Amino acid sequence: MAALPATMLAIDPVTPCVADALVPVERPLPHPGPGEVLIRVAAAGVNRPDVLQRQGLYPMPPGAPSILGLEAAGEIVALGEGVEGALLGQPVCALLSGGGYAEYAVAPAGQCLTVPPALSMVEAAAIPETLFTVWTNLFERAYAVEGDTVLVHGGTSGIGTMAIGLGALFGLTVIVTAGSDAKCQAARDLGAAHAINYRDEDFVARVREITGGRGVAAVLDMVGGDYVARNLQCLADDGRHVSIAVQGGVMATIPLFEVMRRRLTLTGSTLRPRDAAFKALVADELAHHVWPHVEAGRLKPVIDKVFPLAEAGAAHTRMEAGAHVGKIVLTTG
Repeated sequence: MAALPATMLAIDPVTPCVADALVPVERPLPHPGPGEVLIRVAAAGVNRPDVLQRQGLYPMPPGAPSILGLEAAGEIVALGEGVEGALLGQPVCALLSGGGYAEYAVAPAGQCLTVPPALSMVEAAAIPETLFTVWTNLFERAYAVEGDTVLVHGGTSGIGTMAIGLGALFGLTVIVTAGSDAKCQAARDLGAAHAINYRDEDFVARVREITGGRGVAAVLDMVGGDYVARNLQCLADDGRHVSIAVQGGVMATIPLFEVMRRRLTLTGSTLRPRDAAFKALVADELAHHVWPHVEAGRLKPVIDKVFPLAEAGAAHTRMEAGAHVGKIVLTTG
C-alpha cells in the first residue's frame, strides 16, 4: 500500500441527485480488509441499481460504500490479511457491494474471477453483475435445464443479453420481449429464438402461439406489477416465475387457484444484500461451469457504449433513456 496514492477520483454523489451531478471527486484510497483485495480499476459496469441509488430509490446494504458501481475490472494491487499472495498483480473482474465508479475499489477475494486473454477489461467489467444475477435466478431458482423454453423480459438489457448468451451455451430456447422492432431484431441477432415487441403485440398470446399452447418452463421478470399475472399465463404446468426487479410496480394481484391447480412456483431474489459467503459460492460455480466458455471466447457481454469516468452522468442518461442494447461501461484510463 505504501507505493499507492493516498487519494483517488471517484463518483460519490450526495443522493438523490440528477445525472449531471455525477462528477469525479477526490476520496481516500480504500484499504482491503481481511479476505479482500484492492483493485486498480480499468473499467466499471453501469447497472440499473446504480441509477436507482442515485435517485435515492435503492437503499445500500449496511457497510456498502456510497461510491456507485456494482462491478469492476482491473489489476489487483494490494491484498488484505489472509488472501493468497499469488493474486497480487492478477487481472480480475469482481462483483462489488459498491465502489466500482472509482480509480480503485475493494472487493472480497472470493467474488473475483480472473480475466482471460479472450476478454478486454471493458468486456470483463460488464460481466459480473448480470452473470451472477442470471445464473442464480434462471439456472438455480428457476431450475432451467437443457431443452427448456424460457421467457425473459427486457431482452436487450444487460440481463436480457446475458440470458440470451447463457441460454445458447446451455441449450435453452429463449423468448424475449423488447420495446421496438429494432430491439427485437437486435435480440434475434444475438441468438434469441423469438423476440416480441410488447408495444405492438400481446406477449401472452404470442408465447402461447410460439409454444403451441404449452407455455414456457420459466419466466425471468424485471417488471413486476401487472406483468406478474400475465407472466403466469405464459407458464406451462409446473412452471417457475422468478422476479428480479420491480420496474413496473412492487404490488401484484395473482390468481392463487391457478397457482395451485397448475403447481406454479413464484420466487425471486435480490443479489446485492446477499453476504460475501453466498457470492463466493456463486463465483466458484461460475468458475467451474461458465468461465471455461468465457476463456474460450464463447461468452462475451454485449457492449452498448463506453464512457470515461468523468462522463458518468452521460452514461446514466443513456441508461435512463432506454435506447441501449447490452451494457454501458465506464473507463478510468
